[in-house]
Amino acid sequence: MAWVPPGKDCGACGLPKCRDFVKAVKKGSKTESDCPYYTTDHCAIQRQTSYSGTDVTGAKYDFIIRAFPGEPSARKFVVPFRADLVEKWDIRAGALITGRPAGPGCPLYHALRVLSANPITGVLECHTVGPLEARKEKAFDVQAYHVHAFEGIAETVIRPPTLGLRQRFLPGYCMIDLAHTALVNMVLKKKDGVHVRVEDIRIL
Repeated sequence: MAWVPPGKDCGACGLPKCRDFVKAVKKGSKTESDCPYYTTDHCAIQRQTSYSGTDVTGAKYDFIIRAFPGEPSARKFVVPFRADLVEKWDIRAGALITGRPAGPGCPLYHALRVLSANPITGVLECHTVGPLEARKEKAFDVQAYHVHAFEGIAETVIRPPTLGLRQRFLPGYCMIDLAHTALVNMVLKKKDGVHVRVEDIRIL
């Protein structure tokens, strides 16, 4: 398959695991379009077509943070629990890191492509690229990290992002559809949408 499912194991295609779906496509009993995340855009993260404003727990969220134009996901700023590893391992732009966002309390391992790395503070600016990327190349496994911030284009679902207000939001492509909370500290109206930055990320 040129396209691969996102590894959500959601069961919406009628099979319990994405790997079962891949086998079924190869046998001809399923087609790629049977996956609700199928897209002809071959970026590593597959697009979710709509958002209800209510997460998997029933909590309401105000907005989605989507990717900037031409980027695969919203920008995510993380700090490993051991920030010294950024300097010690010489993590640089282009590297792939893996780990769990244990600071905010997310239970899932993530794969992140580094856009920039600060060896003094340990802050890594990244794109979330999906778990399949970690099967294709060697990754720096930091194991656990804090999520410092998200930046991207805000898509209002209930309320728009408001500067200085702590709000619930959903990162685009969140694999477990779980609302996050954060303090909105940048809102800029641009030609491609509302640029937003949120910090102090928590899952409550």
